[in-house]
Amino acid sequence: MRATTIHAPRDIRLSQVPDPTITAPTDAVVRVVAACICGSDLWPYRGENPIDAGATIGHEAVGVVEEVGSDVSSFRPGDFVIVPFDHCDNTCPHCRAGVQSACDNLGFTSSGQAELTLVNQAEGSMVRTDGMPDDSLLPSLLALSDVMATGWHAAVAAGVRQGGTAVVVGDGAVGLCGVIAARELGAERIVVMSRHADRQALAREFGATDIVAERDDSGVAAVLELTDGVGADAVLECVGTDQAIRTAFNVARPGSTVGFVGVPHGVELPVRHMFRRNIGLAGGMAPVRRYLPDLLERVLDGRINPGRVFDLTLPLAEVAEGYRAMDERRAIKVLLRP
Repeated sequence: MRATTIHAPRDIRLSQVPDPTITAPTDAVVRVVAACICGSDLWPYRGENPIDAGATIGHEAVGVVEEVGSDVSSFRPGDFVIVPFDHCDNTCPHCRAGVQSACDNLGFTSSGQAELTLVNQAEGSMVRTDGMPDDSLLPSLLALSDVMATGWHAAVAAGVRQGGTAVVVGDGAVGLCGVIAARELGAERIVVMSRHADRQALAREFGATDIVAERDDSGVAAVLELTDGVGADAVLECVGTDQAIRTAFNVARPGSTVGFVGVPHGVELPVRHMFRRNIGLAGGMAPVRRYLPDLLERVLDGRINPGRVFDLTLPLAEVAEGYRAMDERRAIKVLLRP
């Protein structure tokens, strides 16, 4: 099959690799209908993460089931499915507690930007739609495999509440989906920290009430001014850098929580500040399967349209250009069609 591979920093190729096969009874092979590039894929692309030269890359996909293992009873070939990036059996103690991202049999999509992908806990992970969805729904369904669920996790972890004020640190696809989540969970005021006009506009359409373009101390001061010096009731940290974490804690009011979902890089927690102001930290890798049925219902009902974060669609053959476009901030998020 054709699959995206990474060979060195900024060296993305479309390569011929072996087709995935059923090797365990819990497996399924899915033919990818739509895939995408994630902001977290840019960490290895930029050389910030170790690279296994020639490895496949990409963890977000929706598609049609090709084959299932003997333990997979709820799905059959021809079913259209959403594949959470983090696979789970959905039966272990951690899954039953709603932390499917810490499943005892955790797995990950490793060739999402490809023609075929393997799901190694298919029965517990995949969610089927009622027949083949309309093409117009594909972007939003694809967003449910990661970014929408991750933005939702940030809002839930931060304790976004009805009538409260939420601050979203980060204007990438996850941060923008966090705006949707904060609105759906009832935040009255949603402040987005963003320096890019196109992302600011989309954030407002998703429900942001205020935009703060400043960074560091100036950004913190702007948020405090907007909140009469109080700070935010909930903060969604959707970047993963030390600067973003520091900003998040500095705009959080005493007694609030920072919900973090950005993959941490070089982060040092301000523990004394957290202690003095009783500010909590929660979140981490999103348990996508926990949120997926509810989010799917919201998409199908037309209540949310997270697929709008995709502002560039390319054929899989042009995946390298997709990476360049996101790296250079010419695109928020790139959708790929095999």
